[in-house]
Amino acid sequence: MDAMSIARLSTSIAETGTKNEVGLTVLKKAQDIQASTAEQLLGLVTPMPGAQNLPSHLGNTINTTA
Repeated sequence: MDAMSIARLSTSIAETGTKNEVGLTVLKKAQDIQASTAEQLLGLVTPMPGAQNLPSHLGNTINTTA
């Protein structure tokens, strides 16, 4: 192996490491954005109003013969 091929190999390894670091940073940023968006969407969800006017026997059985 001559000096030029060693230098090319060293440069290639360094570039690969840098590319991996950049890719990982972009992935983490995308996950942060997704988490933030999910939190905002969950904040917009309004709770269901209670079923206060319904009789207490509703919802206790399932009709399996229909």
